[in-house]
Amino acid sequence: MRRRLINSTLAVVLVVIAVFGISLVLVEARTIKEAAQESVESDAVRLMSVVDGRLAGGDRVGPEILREQVAAGRYARVELDGAPDLEIGERPAGEVIEAEVIGDMGERITVRESAAVVGDQIGRAVLIILGVSLLAVLAALLLALWQARRLTAPLTDLADTAERLGSGDPRPRHRRYGVPELDRVADVLDASAERIGRMLTAERRLAADASHQLRTPLTALSMRLEEISGTDDPETVKEEAAIALGQVERLTDVVQRLLTNSRDPRTGSAVSFDLDEVVKQQVEEWRPAYRSAGRAVVCSGKKGLRAVGTPGAVSQVLATLVENSLMHGAGTVALRTRVTGNQVVVEVADEGPGVSPVLGARVFERTVSGRNSTGIGLAVARDLAEADGGRLELLQQRPPVFALFLSREADGT
Repeated sequence: MRRRLINSTLAVVLVVIAVFGISLVLVEARTIKEAAQESVESDAVRLMSVVDGRLAGGDRVGPEILREQVAAGRYARVELDGAPDLEIGERPAGEVIEAEVIGDMGERITVRESAAVVGDQIGRAVLIILGVSLLAVLAALLLALWQARRLTAPLTDLADTAERLGSGDPRPRHRRYGVPELDRVADVLDASAERIGRMLTAERRLAADASHQLRTPLTALSMRLEEISGTDDPETVKEEAAIALGQVERLTDVVQRLLTNSRDPRTGSAVSFDLDEVVKQQVEEWRPAYRSAGRAVVCSGKKGLRAVGTPGAVSQVLATLVENSLMHGAGTVALRTRVTGNQVVVEVADEGPGVSPVLGARVFERTVSGRNSTGIGLAVARDLAEADGGRLELLQQRPPVFALFLSREADGT
């Protein structure tokens, strides 16, 4: 492309120089010839006026007087009646420019100049025009090189940006080049880089969330399967299998919820549901794990509450809070339900050391962790709660009290 730009610019300049240069040479040559002819005629008229004046006064007409009236390098001849001809200068050979004037008393004056002098003037004019043309070509070449570099360097840079995007580096470069068309391409590439970056971030976030959120239901499911494999009582097997099937359904709901939330975190499928059932289910599922750790999980508070939200998402939020209490807390974990205004609240508290004052509310930020955890669980739980129009808050740091706020059913008690 650079070579094409240079060649096209030079071609245009050369065509312009050829057209206007030749025309200028022709006009200049004609102007020089006409000026030389007018100058020779002017000398002849001036000589005639001097000669007429001398003759009218009866004075002698000599070559020394007339020589001052003739330009250097020109030849003049004065023909007088009854007197010898007077010659001034050397007679030029070859082609000449000539002017002849006849006076009132019959005198004839002829002035000649060699055409070679005019040719030299035309040659000098042509050399000047050629010099200016060469300077124009040089300036055009420099301009073409600058313009080619100004256009090709951004194109090369844009190609590098596109290659970086293709190689998996989605960082926008935010470079602009002062050329509207190229800046438009740069805008599109930067916008594409930002979209790709958001997509990659969403994919990584989904993978991390899925890894964290599926761990708990899979662990609970494996515990139920172990209970089934370790007993011969058909009733126990049937009961545990029913619970395991329920956990599989909730696991499916968790997967669906993660996929939906990854596409649009604001998308919810809120319905009216029995909050007591969800709380009771979490207590029953986690009781074996707490019993194994020598601890207890209990529930209390107002009964018969109905909330608006997604049961699976609410279960997942409570499971995250209960699991955090199991992993990082101490003593008995209490789930308490209450009503505040038009909202129902589920509080999860334990008797452990709680959240460090350094962390505070930042405990809900991703990658922020107090003790050997991924820092993902509480962030995902908060997103799940907000997707249903609720919110998750840390009411008290020591001992820790987390609260899940949900909309209360309009006709609930």
